[in-house]
Amino acid sequence: MIINIVLGLIVMLTVLLAVSSIRIVNQVERGVVFRFGRVQREVRQPGFTLLIPVVDRMRKVNVQIVTMPVPTQEGITRDNVSVQVDAVAYFRVEEPLRAAIAVQDYLFAIEQVAQTSLRSIIGKSDLDDLLSNREELNRGLALMIDSPALGWGIHMDRVEIKDVHLPEGMKRSIARQAEAERERRARVITADGEFQASRKLADAAAIMTEAPGALQLRLLQTVVEVAAEKTSTLVMPLPVELLRFFERSATSAPAAGAVSSAEPKAEERPAVTDSATPELTPPEPSFERAAADSPAKNGAARSA
Repeated sequence: MIINIVLGLIVMLTVLLAVSSIRIVNQVERGVVFRFGRVQREVRQPGFTLLIPVVDRMRKVNVQIVTMPVPTQEGITRDNVSVQVDAVAYFRVEEPLRAAIAVQDYLFAIEQVAQTSLRSIIGKSDLDDLLSNREELNRGLALMIDSPALGWGIHMDRVEIKDVHLPEGMKRSIARQAEAERERRARVITADGEFQASRKLADAAAIMTEAPGALQLRLLQTVVEVAAEKTSTLVMPLPVELLRFFERSATSAPAAGAVSSAEPKAEERPAVTDSATPELTPPEPSFERAAADSPAKNGAARSA
């Protein structure tokens, strides 16, 4: 009876040891076995695996891509602007053996390296690079984190800067700068349009100068366009040719009057002849004028 109980206990212990030696490794994991504290070079693959009871101890390492958010880091850029930057890192374990024995906690180690590398990138970059040239900064940041991580059997897939927090004063300055830049572009575009329009108008004026009838056609076309809207009042200007006709009539009238007034004066002038000028003889005294003058003289003498 006692022998049967002992045999039963031995069988139970054997079954328990056999069950405890069985391990299941998932597809996304790799098993690193320590035997008497020493690591075994063979990495256990996914599936069913056996361990020596009490002797072997297995540590499972996840080989999936890990998404790790990097806490927000505050720093000063190269152009002396205080910013807060946060990022995210993507990495995976390529060598489970190194990740298990080379570093105590590879997740914590990667997080610390990512924070220090992000601070270093902030200090080496300008504000414009952080805002617009993130692709190059992401590659530099991934390279800085990947250098120590390779010794731990970890490969960095990518590192990306998520957001850049700026002070409120800097945001207002950037907004004013963007507004001024857009206003400058608008003015340049408007000036360019006016310059091109002036060129076209100059060409059109030259063509209309050569063909005066084109101005009338343009005038009639404008009238047709304005008359399409019945609610508008149409003011018909005088043709330019009519004004020119009046101008020519006004300038020709004074010239004709001057010519007509000059002709009679030319007729009244005595003709110049080559004959000698006759001598002028004094007029003979008239008896009637003498008789009229004598009483006047007598009266004057009496009064004297």
